[in-house]
Amino acid sequence: MTNQKAPYIIGITGGSASGKTYFMKSLIDSFAEEDICRISQDNYYRPIHEIPRDSNGIENFDLPETIDHQLFAQHLAILRKGQEVQQKEYTFNNQAITPKMLVFTPRPVIVVEGIFVFFFPEIAKQIDLKVFVDAKEHVKIKRRIIRDNNERGYDLNDVLYRWEHHVGPTYDKFIEPLRHEADIIINNNTRCDTGLDVLRDFLKKKIQERS
Repeated sequence: MTNQKAPYIIGITGGSASGKTYFMKSLIDSFAEEDICRISQDNYYRPIHEIPRDSNGIENFDLPETIDHQLFAQHLAILRKGQEVQQKEYTFNNQAITPKMLVFTPRPVIVVEGIFVFFFPEIAKQIDLKVFVDAKEHVKIKRRIIRDNNERGYDLNDVLYRWEHHVGPTYDKFIEPLRHEADIIINNNTRCDTGLDVLRDFLKKKIQERS
């Protein structure tokens, strides 16, 4: 990478199913491939045998210790220095999906997304702009039901169990308290076009500064 300035790093977080991934994808699709690199916390979960289980023996993916945050922070630092990193895709034990080797190439802007990207100091301190995507609980539950059924093969009872025992408590304890640290809060109950427009214009300037 020939840019004199280090990449500008944006962290996008929020509760599960708040629409973080949709917001991030909509943002990235507005730019050329050579302008933005996306790196998601979802690909840094620890191996399935290291995921803690609750009192009923169900894996709880909604805890900070499920994330290999040190590797995540290390990869982010490498990207900031202008070097490429690789990470195996995490498929949440879905046997219908063959994991790919993901290649992250440094760009003028790096977008980091995940529910714990504000929580881990090693990651949070590298973020230049913090964005919190918010939505009402009933909206998030509906989205989670659809996503977990389509992408992870979980049935309705499984999704609702995880929401009550894993997702909700994690949001209250680890995610919502960090909402006040965000530079921008995006309300994403239905549409988030205005927030996207504002952030697009801001990032265009950052990319121009680094070109």
